[in-house]
Amino acid sequence: MMSPTEEDFELELRSLPGVLNVEIRHRENGDVDAVTLIVHGQDPGAIRVMAKQIVSLYFAEATVVVEDASSALLPREAQAVRVALVGATFNPENGSCEVELNYMGRIGLGHAGSGQLFGGAEATLAALRDLGFNVPFYLLSVVNVATARGWPVIVTLRPFSEGADMFGIAQSDGDVMSSSMATLNSLNRFLSMSKNQE
Repeated sequence: MMSPTEEDFELELRSLPGVLNVEIRHRENGDVDAVTLIVHGQDPGAIRVMAKQIVSLYFAEATVVVEDASSALLPREAQAVRVALVGATFNPENGSCEVELNYMGRIGLGHAGSGQLFGGAEATLAALRDLGFNVPFYLLSVVNVATARGWPVIVTLRPFSEGADMFGIAQSDGDVMSSSMATLNSLNRFLSMSKNQE
């Protein structure tokens, strides 16, 4: 589980304009080694400058990589391919959420009717399954918590069999988007390993 300092660090990076995903890699001793940001609709160079300023305040030795979502989804190397969040919406008339994901140019859609927080997470899991991912986790909890920087959403997933819980945290414009982003955040490493083993 991330330390409070690392959670604050990740939240600051996720609050930058256009950031869809944040990946943090650690050295063997646990120090942060590198940070990769996936951005959409923004100048990656400008975001990299802002991200480097944030990273230098927390982990001066860490490197920063910023990739545009459209180019990050091209099948260059398996390591660079990521699931990107295209959109997450809530329909107040019927109380349902819709999440749209992109993986290597393929679109996955998921729907759920459990409110904005749970619904956003459940619809994200459904969209991942629509893309063909086998996701052996169930949704344990989705909460938003007050911090000095707003109301981030924390998602906890539990494996169907033995194993550790998966945690994700994100903060965006609304509960549905934050919940969806936090769900993807909790599954980052699992999704990468899942597709790389195929």
